[in-house]
Amino acid sequence: MIARRFISALVIALVISGVFPFWLSRKFARPHAAGPVAKQQYVAATANLEAGEVLQAPKLKLVDWPTSSPIQGAFAKPQDLVGRTVLYPVSADEPIQERQLSAPGAGVGLSVKIPDGMRAISLRTDQVVGVAGFLLPGTHVDVLVTYKVPGSTDPITSMVLQDVEVLTAGQKMQPDPEGKATTVDVVTLLVKPNDAERAVLASAQGTVHFVLRNGSDRVQVIDQPAQLSQLSGHGVPAPAAPSHKVVLAAAPPKAYAVETIAGGKQTVDTFQ
Repeated sequence: MIARRFISALVIALVISGVFPFWLSRKFARPHAAGPVAKQQYVAATANLEAGEVLQAPKLKLVDWPTSSPIQGAFAKPQDLVGRTVLYPVSADEPIQERQLSAPGAGVGLSVKIPDGMRAISLRTDQVVGVAGFLLPGTHVDVLVTYKVPGSTDPITSMVLQDVEVLTAGQKMQPDPEGKATTVDVVTLLVKPNDAERAVLASAQGTVHFVLRNGSDRVQVIDQPAQLSQLSGHGVPAPAAPSHKVVLAAAPPKAYAVETIAGGKQTVDTFQ
């Protein structure tokens, strides 16, 4: 009888020790249902947008976005974006931000990329003068001009502008995504009004050249124009000083004095 009770208690203990851990493991392994995430809606593009595109209602939609991660400068109403121009490429489903668009009423095309107080001027280039096609939108260049000074046969190359931004290469307002060179005939630069005058004058006087700069280089150098005669290491001989014939005036003849004493009278006569 005692042995039977002992065996029964042992069986019950084994069952409990097996079932209870199994129940606990199932209880804690069960995933907890996550609470609802608070969301808000932002205006996004329905498809990829390129720089220069004018936003219209069919190109816009609303997308959900977590309230815990707000986007500074995003829009909640599509009508606030209609008619504005895209300044930089926008990917599909990406919330559109204020910094990616032109100012309201700024117009379309290249004019929306010209900041207040600046000007855009186009200069002709070719495959060589255009740094073999690497004058891409967004790069910075120096502008040089080679010309002849009136009355001199010695050509001069002088730096006209420094550290100016390339707005467009041909009609492209954005560089190639892969950085490939593009041969263009005209380059448009972003300059100050007085620099625009210098660029126009330089292009009218001679051949314009572009020198590509490092994008982070903002140093302004003191330029000394280069002359053709400097390439050989010999300067242009200075003109000879004008010779003046000096005519010396003849010295006057020496005067002679003769003293005469007659009696008590003394006289002095002078002869040339």
